[in-house]
Amino acid sequence: MAQSTQQIWDEISVDILTRTGLWQICIIIAACAFAWAVNGALRAYVLKRSKDIHGAREALAATVEGINRVLFPLTALSIVWLAKIFLSKLQHTSLLALASNLLLAMAVIRLVVFVLRYVFSPSGWVKKTENAIAASIWVVLALHLSGLLPELLSALDSISFSAGKSKVTLLLAIQAVLTVVITVIIALWLSRFVENRLMQNTHLNPNMRVVLSKVLRIVLTLFAVLFAFSAIGLDITLLSVFGGALGVGLGFGLQKIASNFISGFILLLDDSMHIGDVITVEGHYGVVNDLRARYLVLKKLDGTEVVIPNETLIASPVINHSFTDHKARVQMPIQVSYDSPLERAMILVNEAAAKHERVLIEPEPRVLLKGFGESGIDLMLSFWIPDPEEGSAILQSEIYLDIWRAFQANNIVIPFPQREVKIVQK
Repeated sequence: MAQSTQQIWDEISVDILTRTGLWQICIIIAACAFAWAVNGALRAYVLKRSKDIHGAREALAATVEGINRVLFPLTALSIVWLAKIFLSKLQHTSLLALASNLLLAMAVIRLVVFVLRYVFSPSGWVKKTENAIAASIWVVLALHLSGLLPELLSALDSISFSAGKSKVTLLLAIQAVLTVVITVIIALWLSRFVENRLMQNTHLNPNMRVVLSKVLRIVLTLFAVLFAFSAIGLDITLLSVFGGALGVGLGFGLQKIASNFISGFILLLDDSMHIGDVITVEGHYGVVNDLRARYLVLKKLDGTEVVIPNETLIASPVINHSFTDHKARVQMPIQVSYDSPLERAMILVNEAAAKHERVLIEPEPRVLLKGFGESGIDLMLSFWIPDPEEGSAILQSEIYLDIWRAFQANNIVIPFPQREVKIVQK
């Protein structure tokens, strides 16, 4: 075992049942209690300030919960470190050193989990990654406290292989992978932070916000990869060969993916579609719920969501019901018998539609005479609604029911198909 680690364990075995050990245990408990109290008060204060902000309470609660999980070990760690500095001149502080290592590992784990949950949407692979990272950090800490970590690093450094003209050790390869992963995650975290700021800026066009956030994410990720390669000593001019190979791959094997990405940026820049628009594409009618770089998410009126590739939106006809005006027209066919008072029936139909809260007063509802059918007179009720994304099936059902009641009260008959049969006898 390493000398410093061995010294820590020797001092702990001696001080654990003495006044020296008791002082250190009390300091650790007090530090954890103080950190818990401070973070709890901070969380309560933030939630109290956000209660008057519409839709902010749930989002802030999740954010504050994640920040508190990180601040708790950091606050306790700060107190333990300060106590260790002051007591180191008076007594042994091995228990405080051990607690510092444990709190530092907890802080790193919770910080990584917070960043992953902030950057990526909650999913199964994120949960598995969090568990793997936590297990790895605890294993590294256990190896450090047991004194085996230096021997393991030396063994990894002794394993080498050739990469072209360079000799690479296994330890260097692991460090390179970790460097790339950490820099990319930091870049994604920064891009998500800026993206959230952009989405809150009401002065920018919604499509422009999405375009800027996507471009920023790509640029930051690219710079993070280049920085990571430079940090590990890799000549980035070698990436030109990789870039050429990638271009050939995109040209032959990834044509559809590249087409969808380009189509996505075209849709965002030409201002032909926005989040919240009501569209019909290839028989799917619904509201644009999300615009991604590769696809569009269309939420249908039955609650299901359709993922439509951006290339389809460029190559196929798309009906945008709210392109210039968000309101939509609804038409309802009605038929009355020839024996019923026609003008009275038209007035009752118009009144049934006008009294509904979702029907717009301007343009006003209209009842048109469409023609004279075989069984009765054909009418068409036409009106406008401001929220087509909510659907019109329930609205039409309610208006039809009101029309039925009005017809019943005024003796207006809705005809049914009739046929006259003449029997000719010879």
